[in-house]
Amino acid sequence: MKVAITILVVLLLYLQFKLWVGDGGIPDVLHVQNEVDVATIEKNKLQERNKALAAEVRDLKQGLSAIEERARNELGMIRNDETFYQIIKPSEKQSSASE
Repeated sequence: MKVAITILVVLLLYLQFKLWVGDGGIPDVLHVQNEVDVATIEKNKLQERNKALAAEVRDLKQGLSAIEERARNELGMIRNDETFYQIIKPSEKQSSASE
């Protein structure tokens, strides 16, 4: 009976060691779970970016408003019937000299 208990205790200690320290143990599982969480967050970010890009492509294919908006924002273009006004803020030297 003592031999069986000793074998069972040794087996229990071995299994506990493998669970906490060995390959595929709890630390490895937690590390893999962390990697899965990071990959899931990255995947969600990329899916949102893909949706935004797909909407922009659809808008560029279907309407001129997106093209016009890009021309105005990125290239500084204006229409033929518009007047361009540029407002220049005074620099700090000019504002302190006038005081």
